[in-house]
Amino acid sequence: MLQPVRQFKPRAIYPPIPAKSALGQYMTPPNIAMFMASLFSQNQGSMYLLDPGAGQGALSQAFLSRWKEGGLSFQDGCLDAFEVDPQMLSLCRRNLEEDRAALPLSVNVQHGDFIEHAVSKILRQQRPYSHAILNPPYKKISSCSHHRTLLRDVGIETVNLYSAFVALSIAMLAPRGQAVAIIPRSFCNGPYYRPFREFILKNTSILHIHLFGARNKAFKADNVLQENVILMLERDAPQGDVTISTSTDDSMYDYMAIPHSFGNIVYPSDPEAFFHIPTNGDDIPAHPKALSCMLAEVGLEVSTGPVVDFRMKEYLRSMPEDGDVPLLYSAHFKGDGEWPIAGFKKNNAIKHCPETVKWLYPNGYYVIVRRMSSKEEKRRIVANAVVPSRFPGMDWLGFENHLNIFHSRRQGISENTAHGLAAYLNSSLIDSMFRRFNGHTQVNATDLRSLPYPSRKKLDDLGQWAKGQAVMEQEAIDRMVENILK
Repeated sequence: MLQPVRQFKPRAIYPPIPAKSALGQYMTPPNIAMFMASLFSQNQGSMYLLDPGAGQGALSQAFLSRWKEGGLSFQDGCLDAFEVDPQMLSLCRRNLEEDRAALPLSVNVQHGDFIEHAVSKILRQQRPYSHAILNPPYKKISSCSHHRTLLRDVGIETVNLYSAFVALSIAMLAPRGQAVAIIPRSFCNGPYYRPFREFILKNTSILHIHLFGARNKAFKADNVLQENVILMLERDAPQGDVTISTSTDDSMYDYMAIPHSFGNIVYPSDPEAFFHIPTNGDDIPAHPKALSCMLAEVGLEVSTGPVVDFRMKEYLRSMPEDGDVPLLYSAHFKGDGEWPIAGFKKNNAIKHCPETVKWLYPNGYYVIVRRMSSKEEKRRIVANAVVPSRFPGMDWLGFENHLNIFHSRRQGISENTAHGLAAYLNSSLIDSMFRRFNGHTQVNATDLRSLPYPSRKKLDDLGQWAKGQAVMEQEAIDRMVENILK
């Protein structure tokens, strides 16, 4: 295992800064601000710092404090800070005044829309900034909004203010300029953020990623449950190894950093460009030798359950009647499985008729994975084999929208493949791989397509073993998956 690199030692913990979330803003705790400022390495000549969504100025203060204390060495500097909230604006100006007086520095704290300002500068081909430090707002951008139109004018396609702020900051960096941002981990996977990931990879090198071990600790004063990462990027620089650091929370008491190959962070063959972030020093190879197949190469597909119950209420039944077929939710697969469930809060059946048949699957072997898992569960992916004998006399099955279904051209798959695939997906190996790019509790079909898979024969061999197990213990699954993949 690689040895840890430089340890970060924060100062004493300061009282939490009050939250301001009406505009999607969450104020940066001081220890995090100091850590972010400590990551910058470019410290020569003149400095031109950008702080979009500056809030009270905590990030700029941390950066300038490092300069004052000799951690950075500039001849002179200029700071552009942007803040849309008038109340925050006055606090920001007051907080930065002391730094302006102590350094060869000009400070411009501007009130206004950062996106409008940035787009205007980019269209004029102005790329002045040597550094950018940001804790951007978190808020969705409507597809038909003014901001979305502005972003498209400069070639940026994204769905949230946080990714828009980061992309605009990158676009305004001078060559070899550096940016450090604390942002939600949600950008690492999923189709909506693929253009943003591609923008990062096209325009920057990734130098450092910091991950907080506790999902609710980075902004604990604000009760934020989003998993966050700190990302350090360098504009127009060659990509090398990436430093991955971790800490439980913003105290950084157990900070550890380990270098990783870039190919283990973003797989060269992955068309989705997912970011896989190793944690706790794990260094799982990007694709173990026996995991050489993508899902389509195994002859399988995965889709979201097509039955959206609230849109089909007139066809749903609490208990099956003549002409009805099973409607399956995740509750039907708990424990040994049960269908129908007496007293079930949802519906157990859906009417089979011309209006519903296009939403149904022929009865057969499938594998289902819940789209939402609880954060308390040991595994993010919870898979079950669908066994047709559990539904005697039924020609069709309905799968509710909160399930993902593995199938073959909307038909069932072989018995051995179904049991083998379920066991493989329930392994600790897959859980570890999945957590490297997925920082939330949602499991999408796109995520499952992006996983590596063993050959169909190896899945069938695993399924032959799994069928003979009365109880599927985690240790036994992991041991058998390891043996199959050798």
